[in-house]
Amino acid sequence: MLFRIGIFLSLLLLNSICCHAAVSSIDLGSESMKVAVVNLKPGQPPISIAINEMSKRKSPSLVAFHSGARLIGEEASGLLARYPDKVYSHLRELIAKPYDHVVKSLDSLYLKHDVFPEETRNVAAFRTENGNFTAEELVAMVLKYAIGLAETHVRGGSVKDAVITVPPFMGVAERNGLLTAAELAGINVLALVNEHSGAALQYGIDKDFSNGSRHVIFYDMGAGSTYATLVYFSAYDAKEYGRTVSVNQFQVKDARWDAELGGEQFELRLVEYFADEFNKQLGNKFDVRKSPKAMAKLKKQVKRTKEILSANTVAPISVESFYDDRDFRSTITREKFEELCEDLWERALVPLKDVLRHSGLKTEEIYAVELIGGGTRVPKLQAKLQEFLGRKELDKHLDADEATVLGASLHAANISDGIKLNRKLGMIDGSMYGFVINVDGPDLPKDESTSQFLIPRMKKLPSKMFRSIVHDKDFEVSLAYESKDLLPPGTTSLTFAQYAVGGLADANERYASRNISAPIKANLHFSLSRSGTFSLDRADAVIEISEWVEFPRKNLTVDGSNSTAANVSVESSPKNTTEDSDDKLDVEGASSDSSNSTANNSSTTDLGAEKKLKKRTFRIPLKIIEKTTGPAMSFSDKSLSEAKLKLEELDKKDAERRRTAELKNNLESYIYDTRDKIESEEFAKISTDQERKSYIEKLDEVQEWLYTDGEDASATEFEKKLDMLKAIGDPIFHRYNELTARPAASEHARRYLTELQQIVQRWETDKSWLPRGRIDEVLAEAEKLKSWLNEKEAEQAKTPGYSKPVFTSEEVYNKLFDLQDKVAKVNKIPKPKPKVEKPAKNETENNGQKEKADSSSEEPSKKEQTGDSEKPASGEKPSAKSNGDGQTERHDEL
Repeated sequence: MLFRIGIFLSLLLLNSICCHAAVSSIDLGSESMKVAVVNLKPGQPPISIAINEMSKRKSPSLVAFHSGARLIGEEASGLLARYPDKVYSHLRELIAKPYDHVVKSLDSLYLKHDVFPEETRNVAAFRTENGNFTAEELVAMVLKYAIGLAETHVRGGSVKDAVITVPPFMGVAERNGLLTAAELAGINVLALVNEHSGAALQYGIDKDFSNGSRHVIFYDMGAGSTYATLVYFSAYDAKEYGRTVSVNQFQVKDARWDAELGGEQFELRLVEYFADEFNKQLGNKFDVRKSPKAMAKLKKQVKRTKEILSANTVAPISVESFYDDRDFRSTITREKFEELCEDLWERALVPLKDVLRHSGLKTEEIYAVELIGGGTRVPKLQAKLQEFLGRKELDKHLDADEATVLGASLHAANISDGIKLNRKLGMIDGSMYGFVINVDGPDLPKDESTSQFLIPRMKKLPSKMFRSIVHDKDFEVSLAYESKDLLPPGTTSLTFAQYAVGGLADANERYASRNISAPIKANLHFSLSRSGTFSLDRADAVIEISEWVEFPRKNLTVDGSNSTAANVSVESSPKNTTEDSDDKLDVEGASSDSSNSTANNSSTTDLGAEKKLKKRTFRIPLKIIEKTTGPAMSFSDKSLSEAKLKLEELDKKDAERRRTAELKNNLESYIYDTRDKIESEEFAKISTDQERKSYIEKLDEVQEWLYTDGEDASATEFEKKLDMLKAIGDPIFHRYNELTARPAASEHARRYLTELQQIVQRWETDKSWLPRGRIDEVLAEAEKLKSWLNEKEAEQAKTPGYSKPVFTSEEVYNKLFDLQDKVAKVNKIPKPKPKVEKPAKNETENNGQKEKADSSSEEPSKKEQTGDSEKPASGEKPSAKSNGDGQTERHDEL
């Protein structure tokens, strides 16, 4: 029973943990990010957007370093116009990219950072006042901030599991780099999900496709890229709890993109236009583009101007102190903006055209074209899409900003262990790139056996596969993209991973002396993960050996017979059959001891030995060492540990900085609040003039220190100053609070004493069983409280307001609660149950019962006398019956 109770409590606890678990999804973009949380706690929506410290649903994906402090999100955004060289953006696009590509990208966006090539991987490293950091480390900081928003959203709960969205064009090295960044941030990544899959989940989760399938195109223009994805929605029948149900699903058919065209490219056209206009106004042949601070200010205002043009035909722009203390003001029409971006409108249609061309579908076969991403709000772009598709209206059923992150949260819930949602929507996504494997080693030919096309484009995620290589020496394996025509942005080499496979030569040498019946093979096991990464997981050598093995020939004979019998039958009783059931005869020639056989007394005759050819297969694990070089190279264990230590140190500094800012703010607020109160008339009643004057002087002293020497003080110093002021002010504030609290407590106590008289009267009329002594105790306690109140109030009336109070409201409530507790205990005394007298039984019934008792007491003694003869004999079955002579009667067994 205790075991069952333990199991039940364990299951109950497990269920509660699962129900209260939370997972998140992070939509990490070039300029901003969104965080969604799936939380099944009561009183909270199951899926919701986590807001930041500014109560915004979208946070800047920025990191800044200034005055020794690290700033992330909204805090970093506040420094963008003043210190653009200290604010780092577009970090996702810089992961696992060559140094030259990063420098070129930063220059095109007018971002001037101190970058240098990292030695081991040839990626860009950023030199900051807090140290040197790679793109993976900076992204880890943003992800740590994002998961912090999720944990704040669930009110202090722990959120470690997350799904992170990625653009479809992100390659294997970039995805591995993002997973490394998440590991540095302490996030358990359930999966990297393509952005279009998140949008498709959000689109199909509340729809029914059992009445008809449909093709839907998701057109997404973000800040830095544009893509179009073709998704096929359908339904299939499945068995659930014995009944047939319809289950919705979708399959990603194709995706095409322009990784360098986004909303930012349209903004840069405006930036160039206004920079030229300001240079003309300046007239001294100076190009304002050479000033990073001026360009940062212009880019910030251009973003607002572009947003205004989406709803108006004319938009102004105003930049205060644009350059050299000069202000810049101008206007632009929507028509002029469209003219500046003339070539970009046609370029924006290319991904959509490519998807339709490769799928073979016509525009009229597309059920809907859903627009997502902030860049799709531009009216001219929507007009060009309508013109190409031949539609009067485009589909805008999804939230352009939040559809991806909300859909990704559904995926996070479906694949997590702690949360399961009732809504089901099957998801089939595919690899955005095709992959080939190349095997190189001594004595290996260069043919189709060593270079194989393994993963076709749009191969289902996840998948596993293996290939066999006939070879007996160590070799190397490299993984590469299918074609140079389709590579991730910034990637110059087809190869993204290299491995050395060792141990094959040793295995060949170890088994060379034995009869190897087939060429040695190496089995290579590959995996295409749910996150879209492709890798070599393991390898093993397969060796087949043929050996002649001797088997002894033995013939079985029955004792007393000279002939050999194939079938030996021996009669035996059922009892002997049961006893000898463990004895086995090996007709194949296995040895047996004839002296141990008591049932049939058989013996064996040794006829010599025979040889049989036996094949044996050995599988030997091979050692895999990663030898990838360049930007795709993974972090070494040492580099990973060092990066974690750096980030942990920054986290500690951030926590101390936040604590310092909070204590400084508390001290400042205390000074201002106290000054306003202490100069009021009410405080004159409970303090002397000298006491108030001295306290105000102390407040002025701390306030002056706060804005001079205390500007860079530590958290401990702020805390000490606040404690010092409270030590002086708390007694004054206590007397001030007691001015109203003490009379209120006394009035409450007297009101209850009056009510108590009515309670006692009800006891005496309705609860007569209550002990009189207990009631008298309550009345005595009430009288004692009344006398105490009268005495203390009289003393307090004679005491000045600036002196220590004679009694406090807390003392009144404590005494009142004690009295109420005693009243409650008396009131709970239950009414005693009435005594029930049993009716007297007549003498006849008593005599009859006595006789029955006497007769029944005799039966056990008789049974005791005959009990030994009725017991079955030792070794006999209890079911056997005895005849009249006391002998056991035997029956044939069935």
